[in-house]
Formats: sequence, structure tokens, C-alpha cells
Amino acid sequence: MQKPTLSFWQIWNMSFGFLGIQFGWGLQMANMSPIYKYLGASDSQIPLLWLAAPLTGFLVQPIIGAMSDRTWGPLGRRRPYFLVGAILSSLALVAMPNCSTLWMAAGLLWILDASINVSMEPFRAFVADKLPEQQRGTGFAMQSFFIGVGAVVAGMLPYILKNWFHVSSETSVGNAIPPNVKIAFYCGAAAFFCAVLWTVFSTKEYPPENLEEFRRKKIAHAGLGNFFAEIFSALKEMPATMKQLALVQFFTWLGLFCMWLHFSNAVPVVFGSSDPNSELFKRGAEWAGVCYSVKDAVTFIAAFALMAAARKFDRRKIHSLCLALGGLGLLAVGFIHGEEQKNFLLVALAAGGVAWASILSMPYAILAGALPPERIGVYMGIFNFFIVLPEILAALTFGPLVKNYLGGNLVYAVMAGGFFMLLAAVLALFVREQSGR
Repeated sequence: MQKPTLSFWQIWNMSFGFLGIQFGWGLQMANMSPIYKYLGASDSQIPLLWLAAPLTGFLVQPIIGAMSDRTWGPLGRRRPYFLVGAILSSLALVAMPNCSTLWMAAGLLWILDASINVSMEPFRAFVADKLPEQQRGTGFAMQSFFIGVGAVVAGMLPYILKNWFHVSSETSVGNAIPPNVKIAFYCGAAAFFCAVLWTVFSTKEYPPENLEEFRRKKIAHAGLGNFFAEIFSALKEMPATMKQLALVQFFTWLGLFCMWLHFSNAVPVVFGSSDPNSELFKRGAEWAGVCYSVKDAVTFIAAFALMAAARKFDRRKIHSLCLALGGLGLLAVGFIHGEEQKNFLLVALAAGGVAWASILSMPYAILAGALPPERIGVYMGIFNFFIVLPEILAALTFGPLVKNYLGGNLVYAVMAGGFFMLLAAVLALFVREQSGR
């Protein structure tokens, strides 16, 4: 099928749901480690508590990808999954800040991550479904733009509510999670649901070229066993470009997960406190949210530059350069000391914002041209394996490493993330790109 070139606003509408999805991710990334600390978790426990994110992605995304490849109905192929995921995610976001115990928060994180993954995975395939090859870089970069905007607001919400609207950040017996964090999660739930609804009702999908043949195959391959068989078959037949990108993804996300696990609690250490009950720790945790917001502000600005660059330059070299900037930014955190130097943390995370814009667009733009159209959903889900495997590795190993070999200093864990991203930058130069599908 020859896909028509879409206008800027058509690409805008089909990507708008990512704004809401990032509200879910942004609130989680900026606030879950401090929430765990508020509820009594130790630094060595936090990586294990974060296992929900990679494990749910590992299980959910390939299955949802295979299911959406075989779905067609009144809402199309991918949009039913956008909607179901948005409803479940919004409910989990409302419930999360009302947790009173650590086990409740950990359990809800599993539900929240699974729900977000149901919405997110089909969005990657959606771009490849809707756009001709020459516009896919623009489509994925547009997703990066909305991810940046959503994360900026989500990361800043607790800080804004406290400093602009005077919502308390104090904790008390029976109220372990600060009120400003609670209200931020409620706002995120509403934003998630409304943004996804916008895409669901403003964008149509192309039906299968041969609908009767599509339905016959769906019936012949129905059942969970066939879904898993499809996943294993696709793994064995993985295109060479995808194998090369998989290694880049592995080290990229190992670095990112080191940052997400530890940066929010490393900033208070930079400030001079690791006591979650101290005012200095709270200021550090809030400043970490501001740093994430700056990173994401840079992400949506960089997304526009990437849209233009992807049309003119080698996407592998663009991605390598962006990853190198992100790696250097994380390494720089180790050379920043004291609350008086907190603005340097903004610069360090701004470099990470450039990398994040590329991570969210370039690998997928490169990958989409190498995939068979009828299996895009399942391959996008499988590609997620190389995101979640390093996350699981980091969650299982970095707690003991920080405690036993890094002297308990979380700053060193963030710096390790910088090293992994630099390694990914080198590997990106060796990817062989295909196009034309």
C-alpha cells in the first residue's frame, strides 16, 4: 500500500496521546524513589522495588504487539489498546499516592507499568502503520516532542504546587506521601486519559489491504499459544539491523536505568543529606524533579532539531552524538558538590535531554525501515526486550554494588550510567541501516 504523506497537524494528532503517556512515566520516574523512601525503603531495596517496570514491559509489550497486529474493529488496530491502557493507567495514578505501606506502592507500580505498556507499545507501531518511510523520522521525533512536554510538566508539578500554589510538602503520621505529590498524581491521571482520547478520536487507521485474508489468518492463529509461537518465530527471524540496534539499546537503557533508579536520591547526597526526614533531603528530591523537567524541556526542543537533521544526515551518527552528550552529562554529576552548585545539575541533565530525544526517535526510525509491515507490532514489542533486560540487570545488581563496592554513594551509580551510554554511542556507529519498506 502506498501511504499518503501526512500534514504536520495530522502527525501532531496521531502523536498527541504520547503527551499523556509521558505524564504517567514522568510522575513515576521523578517521584517513585522518594515515595519508596517516604514509606521506609532503604537505598539497597529501591532497585528491587523498581523491577515492576522492566518485567511488565518484558511480558506485556510483545503480547500486545502481536495482538494488535491481528486486531481490526470499529476503533481500528492500535487504538483499542491506547484506550484500555489509558483507563487503567489513570486509575492507578489516582491510587498510587494514597498508598500507606511499601507493599501497596510496589504492587500498584506493577499495575501502573503494565497499564502504561498496554497504551505505549502500539504507539510505536502506529507511526510505522500510518507514515511513509520518509516521514517516519518526523513521526518518532514528534513523539519525542510530546514526551518532552509531558515530562516537563509532570516532573515540575510537585515543585509548582508547593511554590506557586502553596500546597504543603509536609508528611505526617498516617500521611506518608506529601500533599503536593498526591495532587500531582491526580493531575497526571486526568492528563493521561484526555490526551489519549484526543488521538483515539482524531486519527483514523488504514484497514488491512485484504480484510478477508486478514480475518482468516486471525482465526487460524488465535489463542495465547499462537501469540507466543509468533514471538519466538519473530525472534529467530530478527533482521540484522535490529540485532545491531539491540546491542545499542541494551547499553543505552542500562545507563538510563542507573539514572532513573538513583538520580532522585543522589541529588540529596550532592546537597549533603541522605536522611529522608531532613529538610535538605526534601529540597534535594524536589530539585531532582526540576532537573528532570529541564532534561525533558531540552528533549522537546531537541526533537524539532532531530526532525530536520533526520532528513539530511546519517541517523546513526546523529544518535551516537546525542548518546555521547548524555553520557558526559551523567559523568559530570560526580564533579558537582553542595546545594550551592545545584544549577550545574541542570546542565548535566540538559545534556541527558538531548540524548533522550534521540533515544525516543532515532532507533525506531532506523528500525521501522528494516521490519516486514505485517509484523511491525510484534517486532516493536520484541525490541522492548533490549530495554527491559538491562533494566532487570540493573535492578538486581546495582543495589548490592552500591552498598558493597561504591560505599553506598548513589552518585557513583549515576556516573556508571554515563559510562554505559558512552559505550552505546560507540556501538551506534556500527549499525547498518536499511530503508525502503
